[in-house]
Amino acid sequence: MSNLYSVGLGVGTHNQNGEWLEVFYPQPLLNPSAALADALAAAGYKDGNQALALSNAQMAELASALEQAGEAEQAAIAKQLASAERPLVATVLAADEAPSSTPEAYLKLHLISHRLVRPHGTNLSGIFPLLPNVAWTNQGAIDLAELPQRQLQARLTGELLEVSCVDKFPKMSNYVVPAGVRIAHTARVRLGAYLGEGTTIMHEGFVNFNAGTEGPGMIEGRVSAGVMVGAGSDLGGSASTMGTLSGGGNIIISLGKECLLGANAGVGIPLGDRCTVEAGLYITAGTVVQLLDEQGQPLDTVKARDLASKSDLLFRRNSKTGAVECKANKNAIALNEELHTNN
Repeated sequence: MSNLYSVGLGVGTHNQNGEWLEVFYPQPLLNPSAALADALAAAGYKDGNQALALSNAQMAELASALEQAGEAEQAAIAKQLASAERPLVATVLAADEAPSSTPEAYLKLHLISHRLVRPHGTNLSGIFPLLPNVAWTNQGAIDLAELPQRQLQARLTGELLEVSCVDKFPKMSNYVVPAGVRIAHTARVRLGAYLGEGTTIMHEGFVNFNAGTEGPGMIEGRVSAGVMVGAGSDLGGSASTMGTLSGGGNIIISLGKECLLGANAGVGIPLGDRCTVEAGLYITAGTVVQLLDEQGQPLDTVKARDLASKSDLLFRRNSKTGAVECKANKNAIALNEELHTNN
């Protein structure tokens, strides 16, 4: 069998109509071995991108095939899954194409959160219709149409069904917690976020799917969908980045290494390395910026988009004139190493 893009053995949740609500993959794989690909024939896989619903017996057969193929880790996972009381699936992606099912969509989100691919590193086109909007509760994912009856059943037995949120995306920490990170408020990091080692997400920090941090870094603001934050950068309290889904068009917003967004600041352009945006200043592509020389004297006036991806810039607002100014940034940002050693 030819090489595959990704494989995930998972267990998930169906609604009463047998439709997938979510899938958990304990150890998704990127570019699995040819031996593992051949072993998938035991699960009925032939070709293409497929999500194969498996019975417990079929998963046990797959475990045996994986063991014979020398895939000990995946065989061990399959053995554990074979005893599950929930729906099982083997999702196989022959190529990195747009997902066509809920299990495929969840596998791609897992690949990012497991740090197997970076944001924008896998095709997520058309993912939203494949992610049902569900109630995330202390009893797992529940179809919204089935929620009232489940709430009543819980009350009749003296229990409380706690609904933590209603959303298409679950919180990442219920599926994977990458090594070397701190997340003060886990509900604020969605599955599909990429958190590099040394990343700290404070209580008001937020990281969307297909976005993240290279790490180390301090996130006290918002990392919107599609945004990648470079190593050593700091987003201050309530700072914001404009996502590609919220007005950024096709421009991918990113921050380079050792950048600082001050409290309540924001950017709608990609920044290079060692850039600073002062507190309270939001820079969009159309912001008129006055360039200053080393003595602080005006040189030229440009749109912020003309400064996109350039390094060593300091953006500030003139307190007298209100003009947005930009000059060379002489002060590199240095994060506290002890603060970002998340062992």
